[in-house]
Amino acid sequence: MNTKKIVVLSALVLATIAFFALDLGRYFSLAFIKQSQADFTHYYALHPVKLTLAFFAVYVLITALSLPGAAIMTLASGASFGLVWGTIVVSFASTLGATLAMLAARTVLRDVIEKRFGKRLIEVNKGIDKDGAFYLFTLRLIPAIPFFALNLLMGLTRMKTFTFFWVSQLGMFAGTVAYVYAGTEIAKIDSLRSILSPGLLGAFVLLGIFPLVTKKIVDFVKQQQVYARWRNVRPKSFDRNLIVIGGGAGGLVTALIGAAVKSKVTLVESHKMGGDCLNFGCVPSKALIRTAKLRHQIAHGARYGLRDATATFSFKTVMARVHAVIAEIAPHDSVERFTGLGVDVLQGHAKIINPWTVEIARNDGDKQTLTTRNIVIAAGARPFVPPLPGIDSVGYVTSDTLWDEFAKLDAIPARMVVLGGGPIGCELAQAFARLGSQVTQVEMAPRIMIREDEEVSALARSSLEANGVTVLTSHKALRCELQGAAKTIVVEHQGQEIRIEFDSLLCAVGRVARLSGYGLEELGIPTQRTVETNEYLQTIYPNIYAAGDVAGPYQFTHTAAHQAWYAAVNALFGDFKKFKVDYSVIPWTTFIDPEVARVGLNEQDAKAQGIAYELVKYGIDDLDRAIADSEAHGFVKVLTVPGKDRILGVTIVGTHAGDLLAEYVLAMKHGLGMNKILGTIHTYPTLAEANKYAAGEWKRAHQPKRLLEWVRRYHDWKRG
Repeated sequence: MNTKKIVVLSALVLATIAFFALDLGRYFSLAFIKQSQADFTHYYALHPVKLTLAFFAVYVLITALSLPGAAIMTLASGASFGLVWGTIVVSFASTLGATLAMLAARTVLRDVIEKRFGKRLIEVNKGIDKDGAFYLFTLRLIPAIPFFALNLLMGLTRMKTFTFFWVSQLGMFAGTVAYVYAGTEIAKIDSLRSILSPGLLGAFVLLGIFPLVTKKIVDFVKQQQVYARWRNVRPKSFDRNLIVIGGGAGGLVTALIGAAVKSKVTLVESHKMGGDCLNFGCVPSKALIRTAKLRHQIAHGARYGLRDATATFSFKTVMARVHAVIAEIAPHDSVERFTGLGVDVLQGHAKIINPWTVEIARNDGDKQTLTTRNIVIAAGARPFVPPLPGIDSVGYVTSDTLWDEFAKLDAIPARMVVLGGGPIGCELAQAFARLGSQVTQVEMAPRIMIREDEEVSALARSSLEANGVTVLTSHKALRCELQGAAKTIVVEHQGQEIRIEFDSLLCAVGRVARLSGYGLEELGIPTQRTVETNEYLQTIYPNIYAAGDVAGPYQFTHTAAHQAWYAAVNALFGDFKKFKVDYSVIPWTTFIDPEVARVGLNEQDAKAQGIAYELVKYGIDDLDRAIADSEAHGFVKVLTVPGKDRILGVTIVGTHAGDLLAEYVLAMKHGLGMNKILGTIHTYPTLAEANKYAAGEWKRAHQPKRLLEWVRRYHDWKRG
């Protein structure tokens, strides 16, 4: 504890002890005020400034220390100073005292609370930044809510001191006037209850509710202002309840939910149904990874009691299998399936003309215009290509284009450069290396998979290098050069330029949302890296939503589907209730070998956010099934709340880590802790037992040692 905290805490404790030890509370009673009213009035007539300053100082002190007596002193101000001057004195004294109480709580407690509940407070502080002043004002209007509690709670947040001061000044004014006025009639008051009559309390409650009603009215007026320039084009009736732009994961799920609840839905997709995941991302990459892993296993047959062998193959056949896998899964996302489920599917490019009208340039050359109550933008994202000089002249592929481009090749590229050390770059670098390419991976950051803990990044790098990938971290790509048929990329490392020749360049440095061509600019919908939305996924137009990669903040297929539920339900039933999208438990997996799967916090996130945690780790090299499968490597790492079994986050490295993670995702989503996982029967021998053993490690670290010592003595006694 620092000196500042010690000083503040000591002052608070000493002042509180003195108040009760000296029985100063007797001076803050209604009886004392009544008995002393004549003396106060007389002294005030003789020394108005002295009495006012002394009264002000005592009031500030009482309020700052959150001691009982503020209400009585407010009555005394009315009895001594009258309504006008009494209101002025109490109004500023109470606000200053409340601010000091808030700052004291902030100094002594906030760091401790943030350390323990940091992640939760992040969301609280976001709400405080947005609407904190409004809600503080509302609560200040209701005297039934203890003001000292508000001072304490606001001290734990990041609300600015000046904001707290002026909002409190305004919010407490009505209550101050009521109490001071009551003090002017102090002879008629028998107790504080006679002031806080049901009628007066009811009036204050109504006063507190008034800002909430006002906010609703203000929000309504704002909506009308947003729609003002479109008022003359608003249709009297609508062709559709919902139009969804984009046929990827977010759009498909949104349209499916809309059709399931019997609304009239149109889904517009300009290219391939299924979006990036089916056609360019998850599905083809996993098909390629499976082939590459099988070839790797054959080459290391001795691990399984076989002879090492070389699996010869046709690269064209491998790529044909990838496309066959896409074709086999495609019916799940097809026009025919969704049409059969009640969705009107149009193939073409959609553009929003006004908040209720969408123009579709159909792929068959026709144009169609539809009106709709609601619109969901689910246009997805595309690979980002860095603007390197010469990159167009040497040519490149991305995770979107490589499947068609490489399908044309008779042989796998002999030398490949992969730009990017994120999940996509790592997955493809390892897969192509296992299939025989000489792969060089270039990453500008100091390590690959930078969002993971350092030990995970190191393990991933070791795995890639063991498969023949040359991993170059802290290397910045400068330019590409083409000299005859020779293709070269020039990178910089520690001030030195390094030249790397290649046959194929894969750009995997991230993805950017598709924001152009959908009418967003014309409508004035704000966009930065994504479409800006509120917690309900609404844009500035409450009937226009965004979901999936185009909305962020995560670029995962399962997150897009997760957001789709909120977008669809809020769009179709938001008049009754809207739901804030929940990002509290988002899992993801990087499908290198061994896989890296994570949900919630890892260690570097927890440290960055100042969240206290306990760590347990179970090594999969000890797991029976992993040993039997010759996959005995990796670990399960779990972060929990100190002293409790509540799970903050899990990282699993190992074979089928993405599948193993599901148990922890379920546990975190539904508030199940490590004790529940330990008490669950896991089939033997399975990889899933790793989760049980990790829970066992947690249990061992939290053994009731004192109790067990008594149990040992009991057993000793039983043996005689």
